[in-house]
Amino acid sequence: MKPRHKRALIIIGALAAIGIAALFILNALNSNIALYVTPSEVASGKSPKGQAFRIGGLVKDGSLKRDELVVHFVITDLVKDIPVSYKGILPDLFKEGKGAVVQGRLEPDGQFVASEVLAKHDENYMPPEAKQALEQAQKNGAKP
Repeated sequence: MKPRHKRALIIIGALAAIGIAALFILNALNSNIALYVTPSEVASGKSPKGQAFRIGGLVKDGSLKRDELVVHFVITDLVKDIPVSYKGILPDLFKEGKGAVVQGRLEPDGQFVASEVLAKHDENYMPPEAKQALEQAQKNGAKP
């Protein structure tokens, strides 16, 4: 085999290896992506089906209930409410009337089963998507 052919085979092999590695990386990233959706979008059916995603908004006042190890509460964007259940320990800053982002899956009965709950960490912080959704809801006439 000529040196020119050997170089061509090495280059083709290297490109194939890089392509396969890129395919594995993209597949791993795609399976770990959690889209952000507002409660209004979930209620209108615009949420991903069979895939984990995030819902953000305010924890509705009076909705926090504990049942053994499961916590039930409602996330709202002041227009629509989504019931959430979470099995685990809530963050210290998690309270009714405060901002939160929950990640999980939507069950066929409309209950959102969270695998992770994130609470805001200071007085001024709110995820940009949640802040935008709340501002939009207030423009549409909802009261906080």
